[in-house]
Amino acid sequence: MSENYSRKGYTGGRPDILALLTNSVERVLDVGCSTGTLGRSIKEIHGARVTGIELDKRMALVAKNQLNRVLVGDAEKIFEQGQLKDEKFDVIIFADILEHLINPWRVLSLATEHLSEHGMIIASIPNIRFFNSLFNVAVLGRWPYRDRGIHDRTHLRFFTLKNIQELFDQAGLVIENQTANYRIIERPHGVNRYAKYLALPGVRNFLAYQYLIRAKKVDLSRK
Repeated sequence: MSENYSRKGYTGGRPDILALLTNSVERVLDVGCSTGTLGRSIKEIHGARVTGIELDKRMALVAKNQLNRVLVGDAEKIFEQGQLKDEKFDVIIFADILEHLINPWRVLSLATEHLSEHGMIIASIPNIRFFNSLFNVAVLGRWPYRDRGIHDRTHLRFFTLKNIQELFDQAGLVIENQTANYRIIERPHGVNRYAKYLALPGVRNFLAYQYLIRAKKVDLSRK
């Protein structure tokens, strides 16, 4: 996970997201594309055409020089108002954006309608079950509002792994790849590189800083 963070969003590379992409990617939609760094990497590696959606006008202006096209505005309204028309994408990315939306359930369902036949959704979502959340609430008696990370004060929705699974299930998606970024300390710190070695059964869900998901549409023909 990139540590290059601004209060408006992540602006650095996302090798964890790139690792979930397949080789057959031609059309990509990056929801909350920030300055377009991730989309540019996808273009360079896969030769894909990348469309971005970005709320922040300043970031969108930078992204327009990186991506093929950028839609500026609220992602929820863009999906709900049908601004993407009948466009289809091989990959739709929600990198640390769903938790900022009023109705991520609705948005994910609408996004699914824009997937190509074998398209996939890739998302990274903070884990509110991270032990630091429990420590602050149960021991310190406070909610840790912060300017970044899991407890970013701009987050509107909160998810555990079960919530994430339910989120994708209601959108008609089946999760085919699920991994996590583990941390010992909530903020970026060198010691976090050892967290994955401590993520043993029974403990790992409390060390998972965020979950990485790759999902595809449910094959109704097999039901």
